[in-house]
Amino acid sequence: MLGVRIIPCLDVANGRIVKGTNFVNLKDVGDPVEVARQYGIEDADELVFLDIMATHENRGTTVDLIRRVAEKVFIPLTAGGGIRTLDEIRSLLNAGADKISLNSSAIKDPEIIRRANYRFGRQCVVVAIDAKKVSENKWNVFSHGGRFDTGLDAVDWAKKATEFGAGEILLTSMDKDGTKDGYDIDLLKIITNSLTIPVIASGGAGRVEHFAQACEAGASSLLAASLFHYGELTVRQVKEYLMYKNISVRLTK
Repeated sequence: MLGVRIIPCLDVANGRIVKGTNFVNLKDVGDPVEVARQYGIEDADELVFLDIMATHENRGTTVDLIRRVAEKVFIPLTAGGGIRTLDEIRSLLNAGADKISLNSSAIKDPEIIRRANYRFGRQCVVVAIDAKKVSENKWNVFSHGGRFDTGLDAVDWAKKATEFGAGEILLTSMDKDGTKDGYDIDLLKIITNSLTIPVIASGGAGRVEHFAQACEAGASSLLAASLFHYGELTVRQVKEYLMYKNISVRLTK
């Protein structure tokens, strides 16, 4: 059985890691290169780097910053934010990213998922979905860093992204983002029960119990930001708790 992956997330704006609540009220957390280096030695399984202003500013992910982060970490690195072309994907992979995350560009042109799959392999294509609850048992997909309601149903879009060739879904609950109230379990269950590819749960982690709950809801990987950034929990503490709950993880000595 493959172990559940614990993934710190670096949301980056203007060259700095930031974190807010429900995608707003962003606060400076630190230097992405140094923070990434620290996670690289703290038992994190992967890192996700999201240039959260790239799409809004109509540009691609900062390649130089990805290169500097990749030079300091020796665990898989996913890069995302503003990616629109295969050339941009190639640049990020050449800079040291192992995977790329598509969001707004895939909503606009789902064929980019298929083209990326064909050119670089399904294993490196992650489709990020920012979902917000709009009515009972219905979540819509938001684009451009959570600024615009696309009207797309999150479950339908996750299925479509899978059909186009996504290797993983990075599922972020906008309602839970930064709240530390726990992952959106209802949303997570619906998505994971609808797909055959791995789902990364994101948004709302605040206690070790929340990670176990997300695993039980079907998540293959667990992403968190602020509670790791601020030292409220360490990756190792989360993994030790999951082991206690008989959930498989990778833990070094």
